[in-house]
Amino acid sequence: MSQRVSELLEAYKLGQLSAEACEAGINKLMSQQIRDEVTVSNLQEAVIDLDRAKRQGFPEVVYCEGKTDAQCIEIFKELNLHYGTYMGTRGRESIFTALQPSIPDLQYDATSRILYRRSDWTLRNENRPIAVVTAGTSDIPVAEEAALTAELMGNDVKRIYDVGVAGIHRLFHRLSDIQAANVVIVVAGMEGALASVVGGLVTKPIIAVPTSVGYGANFKGLAALLSMLNSCAAGVGVVNIDNGFGAGRLAHVINSQR
Repeated sequence: MSQRVSELLEAYKLGQLSAEACEAGINKLMSQQIRDEVTVSNLQEAVIDLDRAKRQGFPEVVYCEGKTDAQCIEIFKELNLHYGTYMGTRGRESIFTALQPSIPDLQYDATSRILYRRSDWTLRNENRPIAVVTAGTSDIPVAEEAALTAELMGNDVKRIYDVGVAGIHRLFHRLSDIQAANVVIVVAGMEGALASVVGGLVTKPIIAVPTSVGYGANFKGLAALLSMLNSCAAGVGVVNIDNGFGAGRLAHVINSQR
């Protein structure tokens, strides 16, 4: 590629190519190189990005919701040919049951709805715990999606559940554990106030996760989302409603910085 770029630049220098043609030629070469370097697996109804682990440190994660069992099964079998550790979110028991004969060490966590295989139990971010904190017990499924995601990526996760503002004394009983974490994920539904409270008590990054838990005026998580986005506490970032995976992944990325 470098030789071809040099040729294009030389042609531009000699007046044989316009600046626009030279730029277009270089862009075309770069696009071709990217296509040549990226390894994919073309299945019948999916294209698996096999370079994701090399680029981002973890294989492509399967979002099972919206896919048929057959599509998920095909994708998991392909991932299993290339990786020892991988995962899928919003999984179903039926997918797990169908895959067990061919991938006997595949696991299914019914609370988080994560399907996963983990062959590498190395703790990559030792002494950098991630605290996953929930306002209520009803928020635990989303919290577990975040916690298990972070664990599968090599992090030490501390679970601190049911410490919401309706009984705020419960939060103070666990405050030292929260303050000792390197990153804090706060999961809350209803009015979503817990993220602001925790944000005002710790110095570490806060990842707020609004959940769809709540009565009608919660608007399926929209009220909590808006509360978290309007937090007056500094250092609070917000992911989408019920997006435990996004929070777990972001916590891992923050935790992995050196």
